Amino acid sequence: MVKTPFSQKFPIPLLKRGFTAPDNRLVEQNLLLSMSDSKNPDSNHPEQNYQQGQFLTGAPSPEELEAAAAGNEFDELTIAQAEVATLQAKNTELADSYLRAKADAENARRRADEEVSKARKFALESFAESLLPVADSLEAGLNLPSATPEQIMEGAAATLKQLKAALERNRVMQIDPAPSTKFDPHQHQAISMVPSDLEANTVVTVLQKGYLIADRVLRPALVTVSAPK
Repeated sequence: MVKTPFSQKFPIPLLKRGFTAPDNRLVEQNLLLSMSDSKNPDSNHPEQNYQQGQFLTGAPSPEELEAAAAGNEFDELTIAQAEVATLQAKNTELADSYLRAKADAENARRRADEEVSKARKFALESFAESLLPVADSLEAGLNLPSATPEQIMEGAAATLKQLKAALERNRVMQIDPAPSTKFDPHQHQAISMVPSDLEANTVVTVLQKGYLIADRVLRPALVTVSAPK
């Protein structure tokens, strides 16, 4: 008679994933013990029977379950630590970016303030420089006590011309409306309303010229306005 291998007579079921298959010799010993116990019903070995059931079915032991749970906890802790490290790195990067942006903004503001201060200083310097010829002309006229009235008039006209040129170079323009110009409350200041043949609410005469600087009114022109008929 051909002897059937033990592993074919008692096939071992597939084990759960993650557990090592039991040794065939141990399985054979447990089967023999189980067969002997079945012949002797009075024997009672619950611990031995539990161990035999574990080897036959591939069920994990409490120790194996505890080890697997500890391994899962370790994996979760490792993942959480990695996520914390990633967030800390991002936080550090964002903090550095914020500090660099803040420093750049402060530098830009400081440079802008310096440029504005320089522009004001140089603008005043340019305006003052343009007035120097006017001052020189006035001093020269005062140093001529024996000048005739005609010479004084001629010198005053030349000095006024220099002053007007200096004002124009610095964008200071006159407001000198011609008669019959429509009254503009933004550039004109009415002193009185007078009867006139001109259209109502128009400029009749200019009592004092006004001035603009870069389209901003420095002083409105004082005028009289024609009264309604």
